[in-house]
Amino acid sequence: MAKNLEKMTHKELEALRGDVDAALAAAKKRDKKDARKAAEEAAAKFGFTLAELMPVSGGKAAKSAGVAKYANPANPSQTWTGKGRQPVWFKDAITKGTDPSTLEV
Repeated sequence: MAKNLEKMTHKELEALRGDVDAALAAAKKRDKKDARKAAEEAAAKFGFTLAELMPVSGGKAAKSAGVAKYANPANPSQTWTGKGRQPVWFKDAITKGTDPSTLEV
C-alpha cells in the first residue's frame, strides 16, 4: 500500500494525515488494552489483582505527599518533608542561626 507522497495534492495529504492519526489512536488504544490484559494475567499468576499491585487515583498512580520532617514553630501547620525546595520559613530560621534539628517534628 505504498503511496507516492510527492504526487499527492495538499488535500490528499491532509486526508492521509487524518487517516494516519486515527489509525495511530486506534492502535494505541488496542495496545493499551492488550498490555493491561497481559499485566492482569501476570498479576493473577501470583494471586493478585492489578489494582492490588498498582493502586490508582484518577488514572494515575497515587502519589503520597510524604511525611513531615520539619515544622514551623510559629505556625505548626506549615511543614516540610526535607525534600525539594526549602520553604521560606525554614530558610529564614536557618539564616537567623536556628539549628535545623530544633525544627524537626
